[in-house]
Amino acid sequence: MKIAVIQASSQKSKNEMLYQCVKRIADKKGWEAVNFGIFQEEDVSYSYIQTAFHISMLLESGAVDFVVTGCSSGQGMMLACNSLPGVLCGYVENPSDAYLFGRINDGNAVSYPLGLNFGWAGEINLQSTLEKLFMEPFGTGYPKEDAARKQKDTRMLKDIWRISKKSLAQILPELDREFVLSALERENVYDYVVQHGKDMELGKALRGMKG
Repeated sequence: MKIAVIQASSQKSKNEMLYQCVKRIADKKGWEAVNFGIFQEEDVSYSYIQTAFHISMLLESGAVDFVVTGCSSGQGMMLACNSLPGVLCGYVENPSDAYLFGRINDGNAVSYPLGLNFGWAGEINLQSTLEKLFMEPFGTGYPKEDAARKQKDTRMLKDIWRISKKSLAQILPELDREFVLSALERENVYDYVVQHGKDMELGKALRGMKG
């Protein structure tokens, strides 16, 4: 599994901590963690909406398998992610949230509140939350006696999700051009999607937009 770490500029001071928490789990499991920032030393600013667009690029292209993200409250990022193609994002603020999201909802991204209630020793809750998220296979259902029903509901949700959304390649021409071009200026994300993405149509569309 390849897990991307990326968060909005409002919480760039938490980037390295977020990445290290994810990397500890990835290293134990033989996975790969890739950090896209925004890094603390960078003098750039990307809103949670632009960052959600980057997340859609990474997941829709197949360049990564999962994304761990966040913003000050975690809510805005979750909503922005779920507005875009290819992203099924859960809001997780504690270990039980994360465990249930992984077992029941089986999404491909989580948004964590990196500012709200993030006090002294906040990294302990963050690490515990991520441990619970990845401790067992996704989509197994919970509780055990209701697993089959929960899995059926999740399949239905994902079917509706797929049917009701256009692809990112399809909506690119309909989005504000200035917004898209500013997002594509995030070279580490753009280059990674072009080099590692499996969706040829999306790659072509992104290259065409960037020129």
